[in-house]
Amino acid sequence: MTVVFKVSENILPLILEFYKDRMLDKKPPYSVFQVKEYDCVITLYESGKIMFQGVGADIEASYWIEEERIKNGRIINLDGSEKKKSSEKIFFNENTIGSDEVGTGDFFGPIVVTATYVSKENFDFLTELGVRDSKKITDEKIKKIAPQIIKKIPYTTFMLSNSSYNKNWSEDLNMNKIKAILHNKVLTNMKNKNYAYDKIVVDQFVYPAKYYEHIKDAKEKVKDITFTTKAEDKCLSVAAASIISRYIFLNEMEKLSQDIGFNLPKGAGPLVDETGIKIVKKYGFNKLYEIAKMNFKNKDKIKSGLK
Repeated sequence: MTVVFKVSENILPLILEFYKDRMLDKKPPYSVFQVKEYDCVITLYESGKIMFQGVGADIEASYWIEEERIKNGRIINLDGSEKKKSSEKIFFNENTIGSDEVGTGDFFGPIVVTATYVSKENFDFLTELGVRDSKKITDEKIKKIAPQIIKKIPYTTFMLSNSSYNKNWSEDLNMNKIKAILHNKVLTNMKNKNYAYDKIVVDQFVYPAKYYEHIKDAKEKVKDITFTTKAEDKCLSVAAASIISRYIFLNEMEKLSQDIGFNLPKGAGPLVDETGIKIVKKYGFNKLYEIAKMNFKNKDKIKSGLK
C-alpha cells in the first residue's frame, strides 16, 4: 500500500522532530529523509510531499492525516485525494444530534465516542459554558464544565477498551472503520429515543460513501447524516459530544495511571515509548495489551528500546 500527500507547513516541524532519530544515512534523490520501519517506509520529499509505503502505510499515515485534520481542517483520504474547503452551513438555528470521538490517536487508553442531542432551548446554556471543540479547551476546563453538560444534555457514550480493540483489530478493520462503526452505534441509540431533531451531524473523517460502506454490516444504520469538516465549531451537539468524550477519556486515563503506577501520557510520541518501556520492564510485555493499542508503531519502538 502507498499513501502520498503534501504536508502543511505547521505539520512539517512535527514530522521532522518525530522521525529525527530514525532517519537513514542514505536517502533517495530530492528527498529530505527516509525512514524504514519493519512494515513501512516513510519518505519526505523536498516538494513537501510525504510517502508511506508498505503493509503498515495506512496506520503510519493516519496519525499525520489526523494531525492535518485537527490543526488545519484538511480531510485527506488514504488514496491521497483531499476534500476541498467549501462554505458549509453552521447549525446554530437547528435542533441537532451530533457525535464525536476521542482516543483514536492515543497509544494508551480507550476510544470513547459520544452522541448528544442539543435543542435550540439549550443553546444559551452551552454557549455561556464556552462549549466548543474539546481539542481547543484545556483539560482543567473540560473537567469543570463536562459534569454540568452531562446533567442537562441528553447523551449516550460507548467506550471501546484496549482489550476489546486489540482482540478485534485486523487489517480489514482500520481506524476509520472502527470510528464509523462506533459513531453509528451511538447515533442509532440517540435516534431511537425519538428526539425532535432537524439534523444529525458528524465531523467528516472519510467521504460519506466510505463511511456507509464501513457500517454496511450493522443491524441498524443511521443514514440521514450531514457530514461537515470542523463540525465541533459549527454544531453545538458535536462540540458537547467532543467534551463529554474527552472528559470520560481523561477519567479513564487517570484510572489506568493509578492502576499501573505510571502517569500515562497522551498521544503517540517519544514520551509514550519511554513510558511503555518502563511498564514492560515492571509488568511484562503482555500488560500493554490491557492499556494500549497494540497495532500502533509504538509497540515496535518499545520492543526495540528493551534490547
